[in-house]
Amino acid sequence: MSATISKNTSARQESREGMLKITEIFYSLQGEARDAGKPTVFIRLTGCPLRCVYCDSEYAFYGGEWMHIEEILEQVAAHGSDYVCVTGGEPLAQKRCHDLLVRLCDQGYQVSLETSGAIDISLADRRVSRVLDIKTPDSGEVDRNLWENLDVLSAHDQVKFVICSRDDYDWALAEIRQRGLEQKRELLFSPAWGQLDPAELAEWVLQDQLRVRVQLQLHKLLWGDVPGK
Repeated sequence: MSATISKNTSARQESREGMLKITEIFYSLQGEARDAGKPTVFIRLTGCPLRCVYCDSEYAFYGGEWMHIEEILEQVAAHGSDYVCVTGGEPLAQKRCHDLLVRLCDQGYQVSLETSGAIDISLADRRVSRVLDIKTPDSGEVDRNLWENLDVLSAHDQVKFVICSRDDYDWALAEIRQRGLEQKRELLFSPAWGQLDPAELAEWVLQDQLRVRVQLQLHKLLWGDVPGK
């Protein structure tokens, strides 16, 4: 019986060679970071090892469809956009994500990667703009931060903090200044949707003369908290 199970498992793994599990591929406006407002194709990979309390893509934790990279590229090309964002879930939880990033860059797309910061990003193609999401205490996943990721970021990468409260803000401010990030990285501060008044966050940033970009989630302002937007 065990030999049969092993054989079946091996066959399934072989049949998925070169495939990724995809929750959705959709065309919308980039809602955050440096390219906010630009028409973008989003590739949402399935699965995530984290459970942040403010997560707005829990539907990507499970399910999804296995797709060959060629199929993914065909769907991306059909939208006619120069911009592609690979997101999740946590896209780097799937090892073949790196292959997808390379192929997208080779096709000439401007590619961004939204990652939790809990997985090593050093293998990601350097042509990709990596948006590293540092987890704050109120996220419930602060202990998952892989701080070594900060050492491999380049000038076209970005570091994001989702701020849920004043305590989160004070923690982020201390980390930024202790690590000298204001001088080294492009920093993004996002108020957690429905948890923190954006105007309040803006006032704190101005009072502290913090060198960050306060950003709102454009897609939610336009369409609300709707999956696939």
